[in-house]
Parts: sequence; structure tokens; C-alpha cells
Amino acid sequence: MSLQEWLEYGWLRPHQSSRKEISDLFRIIDRDLQDAIGDISADWRFGIAYNATLKLCTILLYAEGYRPEKTLQHFRTIQAKTKALLEEKEDTIKENDHVTSRNA
Repeated sequence: MSLQEWLEYGWLRPHQSSRKEISDLFRIIDRDLQDAIGDISADWRFGIAYNATLKLCTILLYAEGYRPEKTLQHFRTIQAKTKALLEEKEDTIKENDHVTSRNA
């Protein structure tokens, strides 16, 4: 299912990002990664890593011109990363999967 189909289902909405918005998200990621280096618990380190991951996925989704709807926002953002990264390469991936399964 494509990001366009997600839009049609109402799971995403159009979003026009700006250079500043993306730059601000990268600053948050940098801050989070620096904070994770400190002497903190594994639970807190995981939470920080999750936030950084969420921000990276948000950047990918914004770059494609979308933002998630409020319902299941984190889930949709993280799930969309694969679609944003691979949508253009889907045919190649399917062909590779077909060849791999045929040769197994």
C-alpha cells in the first residue's frame, strides 16, 4: 500500500515542510543523541533513542509531502519510513524477492 493510498484512507494528510522545520528536527535528533551518551538508565536511553527514531521517520514523511493524522500518529510515522524509503524501489525489491525465493 502506497503513501498515496494512506492519504486516501485518511491516515495521512498533505504537508508542505520547510527547510527550517527539517533543520529543527535534525537539531532535536542531535540533542537526543548527545543526551543518550550520558550516565542514564537503559530505560531512559531507549526512550531517547525512540524519540530520535521518530524524528528521523518524521523527516522522511515530511520530505514525501505528508504528515500523519492524530490517530496512531507514532505508529503511522514509523511504519511510513519503509514506504518513503522504498516506494520508488518497490518493483526492484519485488523482483529481488522473486529471484531469491525461486533460487531457494
